[in-house]
Amino acid sequence: MTTGKTMDGVQLAILNHRFEGITRKMANTLLRTGRSGVLNIARDFSCCIVTAGCELLSTNDGLPIHVLSGPDIMARWMKEFHPDLKRGDAFLNNSPYHGCSHAADHTILVPVVDDDGVHRFTVVVKAHQADIGNSIPTTYHGAAKDVYEEGALIFPAVQVQRDFETNQDFVRMCRMRIRVPEQWWGDFLAMIGAARIGEREIMELAAEQGWDNLARFEHDWLDYSERRMIDALAALPAGTSIRKSRHDPFPGTPDTGIEVTAKVSVDPGAARVVVDLTDNPDCLPCGLNLSEACSRTSAMIGVFNSIEHSVPKNAGSFRRIEVLLRENCIVGIPRHPTSTSVSTTNVADRVANAVQSALADVGPGIGLAECGAVIPPAVGVVSGFRPLTGEPFVNQLFLGMTGGAGAPHADAWITIGHVGNAGLCFVDSVELDELRQPILVYERRLLKDTEGAGEYKGAPSIAVSFGPVGCDISLGYVSDGAVNPAGGVRGGGSGGRADQYRITNAGVREPLEPCAQITLHDGERVMSLSSGGGGYGRAVERDPDQVARDVREGWVSTERARDVYGVVVTDRGAIDAAATRALRQ
Repeated sequence: MTTGKTMDGVQLAILNHRFEGITRKMANTLLRTGRSGVLNIARDFSCCIVTAGCELLSTNDGLPIHVLSGPDIMARWMKEFHPDLKRGDAFLNNSPYHGCSHAADHTILVPVVDDDGVHRFTVVVKAHQADIGNSIPTTYHGAAKDVYEEGALIFPAVQVQRDFETNQDFVRMCRMRIRVPEQWWGDFLAMIGAARIGEREIMELAAEQGWDNLARFEHDWLDYSERRMIDALAALPAGTSIRKSRHDPFPGTPDTGIEVTAKVSVDPGAARVVVDLTDNPDCLPCGLNLSEACSRTSAMIGVFNSIEHSVPKNAGSFRRIEVLLRENCIVGIPRHPTSTSVSTTNVADRVANAVQSALADVGPGIGLAECGAVIPPAVGVVSGFRPLTGEPFVNQLFLGMTGGAGAPHADAWITIGHVGNAGLCFVDSVELDELRQPILVYERRLLKDTEGAGEYKGAPSIAVSFGPVGCDISLGYVSDGAVNPAGGVRGGGSGGRADQYRITNAGVREPLEPCAQITLHDGERVMSLSSGGGGYGRAVERDPDQVARDVREGWVSTERARDVYGVVVTDRGAIDAAATRALRQ
């Protein structure tokens, strides 16, 4: 029921924080009980609450690419396939054709059902898996021609619990297919535990507040969020811009790579923004195609990156964003059996970058430059057998990727990782990674003169070198940004380019393909260079004091300061004011 007086601001704020607190408890459970390093070190997961009407209500500080769109679609499919929802049910969805981001993101959905059998909410727990039974030991299969070559187990809203009991047929199937069954089982239990905690907390909140009061909050909070979005869009200039962002060539793509086009129209009078992604190539025989969830979400990320940051991210504010997609489009709605193995990162980032860059074109003071591309070898999936025990291991590393974009009023957030995770995946501890798998990290450092130059600079590139100890390991990665680095906006420069190469036992450097599954032998190592981020605004408009500080701290050389920023810095790190004035004139 939503009749009666609208809640006041205090009531809305209190209940919003209560729901957010529930999602944080869910996330904390997952972080502290997850078995794999993907969860308990890198924090590659998200938790949220969806209404009975399948609208996103509340999220933890999770990954945007996981939650902005997708939980709503998955909840609809859950209700479509299982119309008689009961307390004690739980469902697993990782199907990119039924609302999941990509197959690697196992998602548990638990309906919250009241004592009268009425479905009130759905709690959603999404966690990236180290292994999902792919045909190769990685969850990023960029070269997969279709979902069959990808090889993952696909679960389209499959019931995995009834009356709180887990279906053991499903468990045996996963144990037979997944390379690290005990690790997967631990992560599954962590996800179930997180979802059940969310369910319990909502039941207790309802016992305190009443279901009708929670329904009134749901209605009023989404309406309030829409009003906040209206205000934010009304403050933007009107205009339409078309931006293109090009992904590097990979197996299964044209020789020129994948050009992504976003047409963005802002109508502040109607308080509406439209992102048209229909003018893009059809799906390709590779794993870079986007799921519908990632197509919609990546466009919305570009919008939210470009407006007032405090606007709530939920179904209320989403009412003011229209994303136009078409079927069988690489950034649209894929048809089975199209592979979407790498849906959350590479091409999705190109969509978000094109949208936020287009908004920067619409007017000054909004939008963002392009964020750096992913996934370099330092964020690849390592697998093999432990030399002492012979036990298999599979884990995704998060040893280093930078790529934050220059903003209208601030320098980049260096550790944003990539635009889709918004910096909310943690960077791995070198020591913990060396303890968890037989590898040695030789170096990890930021690279000088690789930032996207601008009035506000992008993040520099990061170099990471690592290799196996006492065994061979397999390493899978899908590194974009070597050919097409992150672009700047409003006169800003491009970020540093990505690259990767093998260093043999003899010290010889061998170039590596950008998308590959390689074997590193004992004593060999790989050098991973990530993309830097693009700059915002002309470099010669950067505050000279900031340039001099960058030189003193070792981010920028004196030559780059002079040639790119027009600032002459002395050997002592001071500004030569006269020479700088002359140079900038």
